[in-house]
Amino acid sequence: MGNTKTLPIEATGRVKELGHRVRVARTRRGLSIAEVAAKAGINRNTLNALELGKPGVALGAYITVLWALGLDKTLDGVAHPDADIHGKTLEASRRPARVRKSQKLKNEYDF
Repeated sequence: MGNTKTLPIEATGRVKELGHRVRVARTRRGLSIAEVAAKAGINRNTLNALELGKPGVALGAYITVLWALGLDKTLDGVAHPDADIHGKTLEASRRPARVRKSQKLKNEYDF
């Protein structure tokens, strides 16, 4: 038997929602699947799978389609380090409580 991997339910919902948002953006612009697929350089079936929220669509296809729709700048906030409150808290908790003065490096050529 093959080992099949499935996405967590939350991730599956996010992928479907993103696909739906792409479809809404495309239809609001009055563009067909064929037009956006051609501009993005992908197959129409790939774009259709993307809009249906299929989990096997490559991340590059999503980014290229968003670019073709003029929405690529909306990715600027995705996983931005400054917005990662949990990660920043963990990082701060690992900082040493005390910081020592740095040792002056001896210059071997100093007379």
